[in-house]
Amino acid sequence: MTTVLVAEDDDDILLLVATRLKRDGYDVVTARNGREALTLVRERRPDIAVLDIGMPPPDGLEVIKQIREDDSLAGTRVILLTAKAQATDIQRGIDAGADAYVSKPFSPAELAARVASLLEG
Repeated sequence: MTTVLVAEDDDDILLLVATRLKRDGYDVVTARNGREALTLVRERRPDIAVLDIGMPPPDGLEVIKQIREDDSLAGTRVILLTAKAQATDIQRGIDAGADAYVSKPFSPAELAARVASLLEG
């Protein structure tokens, strides 16, 4: 089964995303801060991680950097889910190693489609 890590400090958004992805058949693990996210990435080896940039330390950009520096996690896809939607914010996310960027507010269907697309490609 495909595993998706969702790291988000807003409980409502975390529940919304996790519920949608579980409904789509994914095994979903959740984290509420960057430290939990890094622990779960290393323990569970998710196929994809959906990360909030603005979560408690380390932030989503630092989590991506650490994922990308670990050769054993090379296949992990990363989607940034964030309210920071300026072109410079998006570029920083891509430069850090994000595979996709979804801005808040977002459609759960759009996010689910991005997850599916990254896993297929």
